Amino acid sequence: MGNGLAKAPPLSLGTACRILDSVDRWLSRDLLCSVKILRHYAESRWPKAVSGGNQLDYGREIAPNGDGEENAELDASALPAARARAEGRDRTKAQAITAYLRRFAPRRKPVVKDNAGRRVLSRGSGLAERYDEWKIHAGTWVSELDLAPDLAENIGSRRWFRGLGTMIGLGAVALAFWPDFAPLEARSAMPEGAEIRDEFRSQMIMPLAYGADSGRRMGPTSQVIPLASAPERPQIELLATLAPGDSFETMLRRAGVSTSDVDRVSALIGDAMPLSEIEPGTQIDITLGRRAQPGTPRPLDALKFRARFDLELEIGRRGFNAETGEGGMLALQRNVIRVDDTPLRVRGKVGSSLYRSMRSAGVPASAVQDYIKALDAQIDLNREVRAADEFDIIVAYRRAATGERQAGNLLYAGIDRGGQPRTQLMRWGDEGRFYEASGVGEQRGGLIAPVPGRISSRYGMRRHPILGYRRMHAGLDFKARRGTPIAAVTDGTVSGAGRMGGCGIAVRLNHGNGLSTRYCHMSRMAVRRGQQVRRGQIIGYVGSTGLSTGPHLHYEMYRGGRHINPASVKFVTRAQLSGTELIDFRRQLIKLKEVKVGAALEDLEQLQTEVEEPMREIEKIDMARRIGNGANGP
Repeated sequence: MGNGLAKAPPLSLGTACRILDSVDRWLSRDLLCSVKILRHYAESRWPKAVSGGNQLDYGREIAPNGDGEENAELDASALPAARARAEGRDRTKAQAITAYLRRFAPRRKPVVKDNAGRRVLSRGSGLAERYDEWKIHAGTWVSELDLAPDLAENIGSRRWFRGLGTMIGLGAVALAFWPDFAPLEARSAMPEGAEIRDEFRSQMIMPLAYGADSGRRMGPTSQVIPLASAPERPQIELLATLAPGDSFETMLRRAGVSTSDVDRVSALIGDAMPLSEIEPGTQIDITLGRRAQPGTPRPLDALKFRARFDLELEIGRRGFNAETGEGGMLALQRNVIRVDDTPLRVRGKVGSSLYRSMRSAGVPASAVQDYIKALDAQIDLNREVRAADEFDIIVAYRRAATGERQAGNLLYAGIDRGGQPRTQLMRWGDEGRFYEASGVGEQRGGLIAPVPGRISSRYGMRRHPILGYRRMHAGLDFKARRGTPIAAVTDGTVSGAGRMGGCGIAVRLNHGNGLSTRYCHMSRMAVRRGQQVRRGQIIGYVGSTGLSTGPHLHYEMYRGGRHINPASVKFVTRAQLSGTELIDFRRQLIKLKEVKVGAALEDLEQLQTEVEEPMREIEKIDMARRIGNGANGP
């Protein structure tokens, strides 16, 4: 075998077969078949050479003269070098064979990627083939559009917005084809007809005002005599309501009262009280009598309404004859109702919510709102009121002998801590202002004046009293004595406190929204930098430090860092009670705080003259039984 291999071609068939295997990955199907046929022929012609070509080649590299037996005993270390040289020559020969095969190989045909496309191209032309081809192309085109991406990925990208549009479009299409919620009409399973409907109508339960029947109807016979005209009711009782913006006369005319009776009623009620004082929503009981002639307005027999909480007005005809329907002139009767004016006092724990605690204790909602508004002008409810504190509220309250109750304005608002009053406010005066227990009035909206003194120098150009030349006076000078307290005009933060050049000892406050104020020429300060102050809090005292000729307050205001005229902002000063008015105020405060908690909630005991005589016999029996039980009681 060694001699036979020495005469073989330089390129072994095993190496050629390996090269053809690598060519299989890129050659066309037809050329691949030819290569396989060639390999099959080589294996049938030289089976041993194909299977052991590699080893023999390496052996020939070691023994080029063909003396294989002697070289088998050579050192094994020469085998890797020989193998490398053989692989290099094999690679060169493989490239030459590849160039030769490419030269004579036919052109490659396009390969269809998927089986469905290959089947379509292999078929002939026809309607079915063209439809399949179109379907494949359409499916490929739709899959490339990527209309339904994952909306949880790449949020905000073009692909994400494309998916969002697909979702909205599909939702719109679904809503467009959404079925209607209207009830479906179906034919009744029972027979229909006028007689059947009348039978059901006679047995149904519904108000007479909506056309209900009171049982089966009897058909008319020859014994039934039709009436020439239906008789009128002898009286009509109405309940009219005075609407907002409506007049008393218009309301009576709309109820059917004749013009002469309207004028007479208006004159009678006008003598008792002004018609304009009748509050909207007042309900009026009206009784109209029998007509004198058909077609004429009904006369007014009676009219009754609650004019005030303590007054009831009633109008009737004197000498009225119910049998003949004739009556005299209309007359007015005043029914004065006894009223108790004991105020309503409620106390309780503040808890987690002041509003909810007061509403749970039975305080009217309007009184709770007035209470919170009054206290908020004096203290910070969020910071200075604790859950363990007690609220104390007194409201004007009226009880009528007829059982009606009416809550009025807030009279007293207080907060107690540890059993001792912490804040006490009482309504006083014609204007209804709240004053502290010390007699200091409440602060209304706007900015308060920093000191109670008058303005001695205004904003604008002037000759400086010390420097001697004209320059801008960027503030207001308030004349006040040395040591007069200076108050903050509104809530703010101390942004500066100390000596500030010609202003002397000064305090600067930042009020937010670009608004700030400065107070100059103080004798001493009462705040420090960074401190939070509230409106009316004392921040210093009047002095004459800096460029000043005497004790006064120089007050400046800035907006956005530029000074503005402080006189353009309206000041609100605190009212201060003094003298006999302060004594009367404190006396009324002591009297008001003596009211017992919840005393106004008890029912007002009726007098003997106020007890109405029962109209029905069963009510008389019940009344006699109650009187008897009361007489026999302990």
